[in-house]
Parts: sequence; structure tokens; C-alpha cells
Amino acid sequence: QVQLVESGGGSVQAGGSLRLSCAASGYTWSIYCVAWFRQAPGKEREGVARIDPSAGSTYYSDSVQGRFTMSQDNAKTTLYLQMNSLKPEDTAMYYCAATPRYSRSWCAEHPGPDDYRYWGQGTQVTVSS
Repeated sequence: QVQLVESGGGSVQAGGSLRLSCAASGYTWSIYCVAWFRQAPGKEREGVARIDPSAGSTYYSDSVQGRFTMSQDNAKTTLYLQMNSLKPEDTAMYYCAATPRYSRSWCAEHPGPDDYRYWGQGTQVTVSS
């Protein structure tokens, strides 16, 4: 059973940094897409970053490109989201997610929350101005 547990959220002032962690277990990392999503109050859940392990590629949304970095530890058991230059509009609940890679291009072509099968419980990030 895939399990994902996020941590590292908190409150920070604009311009600050946070690093989120997601402890992942129960899956074979090389055949799963993994991602970070976020959801602000009253808004739809949106993709922030995702990793395609087969291609060794990482994709970012336009809103976080250049400020956020997604990575994995060497054992592939922990996902990270390093968030720098935080803005008030980054305030949201952040979730890590995973799904089987059903085809070679699945991770690249399926970025939406409906494409992901397994979810963590979320961790809150609040950025004040």
C-alpha cells in the first residue's frame, strides 16, 4: 500500500524559504510519477512540480518556476520541495502525490490532480506580507 506523509509546513514572511518533505513508501519509485500539488481556500488543486523518474525530468508550474525545487533523496524514499522567495499567493495546503506510470510519457502528459491515485494528508504553508 502506497503511503505518503508530508511535513515541514509552517508560517513564513514573504521572501522567506521553507522545505517540505514527503516520506514515501509502498511503491517502486522507478515506475511511479511523483508530484507536489497545492490548494488554496476557494481554489482548485493545482500542480506545482512533478518528477518523471524514467526520463529523469522535473516539471514546474509557471508560477513557481525558478523559485521552487523538487527533489528526491538517494534512496527515493523522501520527496522534497524547496521553496524560496515565497509570496503570499503561495499560501495553500501542499500535498504530495504518486501514481503508476502507465506509459513512457505518462508523467509528462498527465499533470492534473485527477491523474494521481495516491495522496498524502497535506501540510499547510502560510506566507504573510
